[in-house]
Amino acid sequence: MRICFVCTGNICRSPMAEQVMRARVAEAGLESEIQVDSAGTGSWHVGDPADERAVRVLRAAGYGSDHVARQFRPEWFATHDLIVALDRGHERALRRLARTSEEAAKIRLLRSFDTSRHSDDPDDLDVPDPYYGGLDGFEEVLALCEAGCDGLLAEVGRGKERGQEHGGLKPSRGVRGAS
Repeated sequence: MRICFVCTGNICRSPMAEQVMRARVAEAGLESEIQVDSAGTGSWHVGDPADERAVRVLRAAGYGSDHVARQFRPEWFATHDLIVALDRGHERALRRLARTSEEAAKIRLLRSFDTSRHSDDPDDLDVPDPYYGGLDGFEEVLALCEAGCDGLLAEVGRGKERGQEHGGLKPSRGVRGAS
């Protein structure tokens, strides 16, 4: 299974989610079964490292922090099983890139996997952009990424226990042609 986390510039939220998920996958002993990467919807940070505040927060929490920003490419839908958007704006951008209903069905919001979320408010599915704030915003993003990645790994694990392709992940709702 290949998972790609996507945010705006691929220097804050998506690299943080990528590092958290890599750690969760390693802890579960699933490195040979699940590959994780990240990208941005825009190109302006391509080749840059992760934001230094993201790196600081990741390292303080015991995660890796190696990263080089890149931009999501439409052909990646064919090589990834799941495209995880960090907010609704990223989700919309990815849906515009999807060429088929099957590609669009691979797009999910990270917080849709967060079983600790106590709101049915669809607007509560965004991971906020910490870029223009302080370190506390990056700490909040890390906590949201951890909760979302825990839920994502649990969903993948439940599906694998049942022998389901792609770990039992269901296509996203609201996509024409997706179930």
